[in-house]
Amino acid sequence: MAIGRGQQAFPRTEYVRRLTAVKSELARRDIDALVVSDQNNITYLTGYTAPSGYVPQGLVVSAYEEEPTFILRRCDAPAAIHQCFMERDKIIPYPEALIANPEKDGHDAVIDYLEDIGLTNRGIGIEVSNLSAQTAEKSKGRLPDAKIVDCTNAVTWLRLVKSDLEIAVMREAAAISDAAILRAAEVIRPGVREADASAEIVGTLIRGANGKPGTNYYPMCLCSSPRTGTCHIPWSEDVFRMGSQVNLELGGVRHGYCAGLMRTYSIGAPSDRLRRVHEIQVAGLEAVLEMIRPGVTCSDVANAFHRTIEKQGLRSETRCGYAHGIGWIEPTASLKTGDMTELKPNMTFHLMLGNWIDEDFGYAISETFRVTESGVEVLTTAPRKIFEI
Repeated sequence: MAIGRGQQAFPRTEYVRRLTAVKSELARRDIDALVVSDQNNITYLTGYTAPSGYVPQGLVVSAYEEEPTFILRRCDAPAAIHQCFMERDKIIPYPEALIANPEKDGHDAVIDYLEDIGLTNRGIGIEVSNLSAQTAEKSKGRLPDAKIVDCTNAVTWLRLVKSDLEIAVMREAAAISDAAILRAAEVIRPGVREADASAEIVGTLIRGANGKPGTNYYPMCLCSSPRTGTCHIPWSEDVFRMGSQVNLELGGVRHGYCAGLMRTYSIGAPSDRLRRVHEIQVAGLEAVLEMIRPGVTCSDVANAFHRTIEKQGLRSETRCGYAHGIGWIEPTASLKTGDMTELKPNMTFHLMLGNWIDEDFGYAISETFRVTESGVEVLTTAPRKIFEI
């Protein structure tokens, strides 16, 4: 029995809209096709979320075809048939013989397809930064008459402004994030193993909220004393103790879209130092949210935060956040001094205000927000407080 197409996260018209924008970019760059290898860009253009990018694969967007063609490993092709909006003849599996083959790999199958459709002497875009140097050179070597153009992040920049349908999915992801943060406040207790509490938090991220389950899981960071001076480590084999602080970063996921959220917990009364840092950071957060509107630059946002906290005697070396959506970080706009990207309606960001001060002390708070026509909508709603256990 053949596998059928599953329930789609978005209607066909949404994917056609996105592909139309990509084709406009192809025309601007005078190229005939784009080979998309970035897993998150493939999700954006097709609805495919299965994690098969550990081996070569490519989505070919042709200027002359309404639907793209996806070339991927044979055992992953049924997932693409099930998840992608395209007709099944647009899913081309390549054989297992190309796996762990020192002579040829899946990228050769992509090049074979480009040859089959007559693009060997035309303009072809590739995402160079997502390929190994050897693979990028293979493209040039096997297509000597083609005009190879580096289109790194071309699709990613198109993802920066979301549609209303995307925003609706991000709201669903944000509700899951909020539920997980509140669940953490219930399960972080002295004597409880960090692993056991983490299992409960992750369970919420998967079970979801408001009847919408999490559709994937991005590793969360749980940094407890004395490890609060760092940011990107998971739970340990230790147990929680009285007097400990816990910094937590997590994000609900719906159809590849994330909504990051960070909060700080204190087992017992927070120290005066922690309370003071919290107050300053929240003041900085509120100063940022008050100024968000179209036309403001990412640099303006970052400067507002830094000015606010520095007036109160605190400094932060990290950026304030980043474009946020599919795959967590979208490597485009960054909330840091010097980034002159102007905010536009339906851009979404993780406003990440972690502050790692000493090797054994830091603090974390964040929100996911979208830019509206006149201001800001904060998608995450967990209380902006130190959760005292």
